Amino acid sequence: MTKLNLLPWRETYRREKNIEFGITTGIFAVLTMGLVFVGIQFAQGKVDFQNERNARLDSEIVLLQQELMEIKELEKTKNDLLSRMEIVQELQAQRPKIVHILYEIANNLPDGVFLTSLRQDGETRLLLEGQAESNARVSALMRQLNDSTYLSKPKLEIIAADKVFGNSTFKLSMHSDSGGKAGDSEETEDGI
Repeated sequence: MTKLNLLPWRETYRREKNIEFGITTGIFAVLTMGLVFVGIQFAQGKVDFQNERNARLDSEIVLLQQELMEIKELEKTKNDLLSRMEIVQELQAQRPKIVHILYEIANNLPDGVFLTSLRQDGETRLLLEGQAESNARVSALMRQLNDSTYLSKPKLEIIAADKVFGNSTFKLSMHSDSGGKAGDSEETEDGI
C-alpha cells in the first residue's frame, strides 16, 4: 500500500482558511470602522445642528429680554403718567373746595374776630389763628363753623388773653369736608 502524505495538503488548506479568515476579519473590521465613523459623523451632525439651534435660541432670548426691559420701562412711564393724571384730576376736582372753605370762613366770622393765619395741615385739617375781642366771640365762631356745610369738628387748641390790649389770641383746628355734610347734601338734593 502506498503511503500518502496528507500533511502538505492539510497545511495548505489550513493556511488558505487562515488567510480567508484574516481577509474576512479585515473586511468586517473595515466595515465596522466605516459604520462607526458614519455613526459618529451622524451623531456629530445632530449635535452641531442642536448647538446651532441653541445658539439661535440664546440670541432670540437675549433679544426678547431686551424687549421685555423696554416694555417694563414703558409700563413704568405709563404708570407714572397715569399717577400724574390722577393727581391732576384730583387737583381739578378740589379746585372749588378752597373757594367754598374760604367763603364759609368769611361768612361765619362773627364781628370782633380777626384772622391772622389760615393753614392746611394734611388733607382735611385746617389751622386758624387770630384775635378776638372776647372769648365769647371765639365760642360763637366755633359754633358757626360746626354748623357750616364744608367745615366740621372745630377744636380750640390755644386761647390766651392779652391784658394790655384787652383781646384774646386763639388757635383752633377743624376739618374740611369734601362735598358738604351728608345731611345737608341730602336736603339740597330733595329740595327741602
